[in-house]
Amino acid sequence: MSTNYEPVIGLEVHAQLLTASKIFCGCSTRFGEPPNYNTCPVCMGFPGVLPVLNKRVVEFAIRLGLATHCEIARYSRFARKNYFYPDLPKGYQISQYELPLCEHGFLDIDVGEGKKRIRLTRIHMEEDAGKNIHDVRGDYSLVDLNRTGVPLLEIVSEPDIRSSAEAGSYLRSLRAILQYLEVSDGNMEEGSFRCDANVSVRPLGAQEFGTKVEIKNLNSFKAVEKAIDSEIERQIETLSDGGKLVQETRLWDADREVTRSMRSKEFAHDYRYFPDPDLLPLAVDEKWIDEIRAALPELPAAREDRFVSEYGLPRYDAQVLTVRRDIAEYFETAVTIHRNPKAISNWVMGDIFRVIKERKLDDSLHIAEWPVSAEHLAAMIKMIDEGKISGKIAKTLFSEMLASGAAPEAIVREKGLEQVSDTASIEAAIDHVLAANAKAVADYRGGNEKSFGFFVGQVMKATRGKASPQVVNELLKKKLSV
Repeated sequence: MSTNYEPVIGLEVHAQLLTASKIFCGCSTRFGEPPNYNTCPVCMGFPGVLPVLNKRVVEFAIRLGLATHCEIARYSRFARKNYFYPDLPKGYQISQYELPLCEHGFLDIDVGEGKKRIRLTRIHMEEDAGKNIHDVRGDYSLVDLNRTGVPLLEIVSEPDIRSSAEAGSYLRSLRAILQYLEVSDGNMEEGSFRCDANVSVRPLGAQEFGTKVEIKNLNSFKAVEKAIDSEIERQIETLSDGGKLVQETRLWDADREVTRSMRSKEFAHDYRYFPDPDLLPLAVDEKWIDEIRAALPELPAAREDRFVSEYGLPRYDAQVLTVRRDIAEYFETAVTIHRNPKAISNWVMGDIFRVIKERKLDDSLHIAEWPVSAEHLAAMIKMIDEGKISGKIAKTLFSEMLASGAAPEAIVREKGLEQVSDTASIEAAIDHVLAANAKAVADYRGGNEKSFGFFVGQVMKATRGKASPQVVNELLKKKLSV
């Protein structure tokens, strides 16, 4: 990729809100219902019906606005965005245009060597469109209006992003905030967290922006990053070859890993925005904003800093543990029961994350509902620290806890897993191992100290992993030094 050009990237994110009903009617927002099940005359755009604003949607929008340092407008207005598409039954989308609810915020993201501030242009409320379902043979298309009227927040960034890696960091940080606030589940695969990327390039040092291209069909963080890199490369190659870029919308082709032209990009005024005559302007009370601000949870960045300062965790551990609110709370619950933060962090980031990956558990899973509760994990680690079980036995114990949900103490009693620490039985096992490996003993006493690990392994095998490693090491050194 040429270093003579600088990428300029802005992201538009649509986050579907976790309200029970739609933004302008009482229909359910539940995902996965039969086609056109969650519909009514309002969201289907029948003549003569009137929308009624869902107050919960406004609350969620203010919550996100405050969390991202936005100015909350005391007066905002809904507008009609006019365009024709089969999944838009009214022929327009109710959105906000010149008077959005939230403006001029920012999000600080991690860029490896430090933090970078990405400015937010606006956060506004709007209704979602339906979904077109196309026959694979191309014979017909169907329309499912279940999603029509589901509340969205559109979060628009300034063009402050300069690489695909920064775009990925921004999206992960934004999704984490949405999940912490419990306003969206951030599930990209189900379409509740959708991103369009606006990408352009300009010569290094130039102040004016280049020709902007919008990329759609991005359904994962990896897809966003790959699509941006591909589009940057395409634009630089076009300009380097003397070509000209056109403002357009392109689709990401994940199979070929290229962007494809979809349509020429129209300007905003082509949507013929005008104030919605069926909805009154929105006036937000100062007292209500203060109440929402007071109820905000501790956010990921603040929690990450606290995990470092309060628990002495490495920055990397703190970042990983605070990406999801439920994981952070699981960790903290365990730490309150047994104060060994690093050991608990290692188990969460190791075995628990491994099982999440192996079982392909999605982001909507609440770790608090796991068979291995935070209380049981803490109790198991306490047993390790007190010498009641070995680290090796703990792996077996964890599997049993995962399968049954039983307390570790009960499993240890039932399975006879408690660590052996009495010197008599361990000495007997050591004597047996040394007698059976006379040559290795001679090699060790001749200066080959690497064989010590072999003896430890053989003793642990002979005791079925239940011998205290500390006692085994101490007794072996005495026996071998004779």
